[in-house]
Amino acid sequence: MSKKTAQTPMMQQYFEIKAQYPDAFLFYRIGDFYEMFYDDAVKAAKLLELTLTSRNKNADDPIPMCGVPHHSVQNYIDTLVDEGYKVAICDQVEDPKLSKGSKMVKREVTQLITPGTKIDANNIDSNANNYLVALNYDQHVCALAYADLSTGELKTTTLDDEDTIFSECSSLQTKEIVRLTPLPASLEERLALQLNVVFSDHPLGEETAEFHFLSAQIESPLEKETLKSLLSYLERTQKRHFSHLQQAEHYEVSQYVKMDYDSKFNLELTQSIRTGKKKGTLLWLLDETETAMGGRLLKRWIEKPLIHRQTILERQNRVQSMIDAFFERNELRQALTNVYDLERLVGRVSFGTINAREMIQLKTSLMAIPQILSLLEGINQGEWTPFLEQLDTMDDLVDLLERSILEDASGSLKEGHLIKP
Repeated sequence: MSKKTAQTPMMQQYFEIKAQYPDAFLFYRIGDFYEMFYDDAVKAAKLLELTLTSRNKNADDPIPMCGVPHHSVQNYIDTLVDEGYKVAICDQVEDPKLSKGSKMVKREVTQLITPGTKIDANNIDSNANNYLVALNYDQHVCALAYADLSTGELKTTTLDDEDTIFSECSSLQTKEIVRLTPLPASLEERLALQLNVVFSDHPLGEETAEFHFLSAQIESPLEKETLKSLLSYLERTQKRHFSHLQQAEHYEVSQYVKMDYDSKFNLELTQSIRTGKKKGTLLWLLDETETAMGGRLLKRWIEKPLIHRQTILERQNRVQSMIDAFFERNELRQALTNVYDLERLVGRVSFGTINAREMIQLKTSLMAIPQILSLLEGINQGEWTPFLEQLDTMDDLVDLLERSILEDASGSLKEGHLIKP
């Protein structure tokens, strides 16, 4: 390495930031491009089919380099993350005009995107969840916590053997596991080879007010510890707090039919053996849902069949009430066609990445709630009461969106044509 090349102020800044994220591709913003250097550049050039060039070509040891335009960076990020890699986005966090003389423009990582934290709406199957799992081994038991950052779902449980842990991770189709403690070598090997999981190590986080609220319903100390680490990892990688996360719920695997990985695989419940796709599976056959949220719920029901009589009867009673109410059911289906993916829209609001067009989708979805409420109240014999009590029409929010955002608003903030006069 040429001393002259490696010790320029910019490369010193690069080294300092890269040292904090050694297991991620560092996308380092320079002007209108995100640049990569050294091993990151060599690997990325091959994976992303980029031209590999070099910085300071006349130096004794020129630095390998490649880059991507900032306006199309998401496609390159998605490709790397889908291949199981992590990507650290390093942006300029001050105006270059304000940096005086030879002082370097301040840069820092604004987000670490990993297989378990990907939320880009254009690159996620609307009918599938993207679960990030945390595992915490303590002697012969293991606490498991998982979250879907795009929908706000948050749950915990305790498992007591390797097969059950593997089966649960398989059922969740997780792509990333946060380790609080070392895992048994045999389990880690199975997870890596059969599920192609990426592992991330993260110590315990701090007990923030947000953690206390989200973990209020969790009684197990081990599960709380695991949840705290999971939330801390999310904050560290995403560099923000999450107002859309739901309070964590504890569940028992004994609530559901126990099926091992091979049984689920061979039954082709949600994934075809031949193609790996939904077509030809039980889910494909049954899925007549009108919304992405309904599609994800049906998928969870198929993957985790109920086992307790009372909960089965409660679900059957709700289904029967819909079968009996022919006209109301058809009206309800029609009303649901106006409901967009509320869970992920709320997630994008929390992330600050929602655009005006999606705000209109949010308004349209909320405007459907009064009709849905009325239809459910008309057929309710008690089985829908818990759901009716939770449905809020949010009239004040609908009114605000109606007064503020143009119906044909642009999908980009930069183009204008967003706010009503």
